[in-house]
Amino acid sequence: MSELLINEQIRDREIRLVGEDGSQLGVMSVKEAMKMAEEAGLDLVKIAPTAKPPVCKIVDYGKYRYELARKEKEAKKKQRTIEIKEIRMSPNIDTNDMNTKVIAARKFITKGNKVKVTLRFRGREMAHMQASRHILDDFAQMLADVAVIEKAPKVEGRTMTMFLTEKR
Repeated sequence: MSELLINEQIRDREIRLVGEDGSQLGVMSVKEAMKMAEEAGLDLVKIAPTAKPPVCKIVDYGKYRYELARKEKEAKKKQRTIEIKEIRMSPNIDTNDMNTKVIAARKFITKGNKVKVTLRFRGREMAHMQASRHILDDFAQMLADVAVIEKAPKVEGRTMTMFLTEKR
């Protein structure tokens, strides 16, 4: 939160003033606005310094700062970070092992995370990379009810990766 200019810190020649109830009081000099704020026993706070002319509001500065801080905190609460969980497999994975990996992936996806499915190739397996693509396709098919493929299977060096995300 950037520090706001208040009272004597405001150096503009004229400003647009907003009353404490949110009503527009028009464009006037800073001196007039300061006098109005003092009469109300409140502060003059510059809320939009980039506007032409700058916008100032008559408010209780301490209360105004508290409200802004509370709004920021509330916005932060609603944010959610999406993690990428990785599931690694090899081309000669068995059915039951595959089912176990699918269950784990389903758990990650229902919690709202993305899943990176990696198929690792070693030694001789490198020669049959495209023949193993069906493993990733089957994996996506088993999760079709909860997930959708975000990035199709792609070969990078010794691995083939695919990204799955929650169905919207």
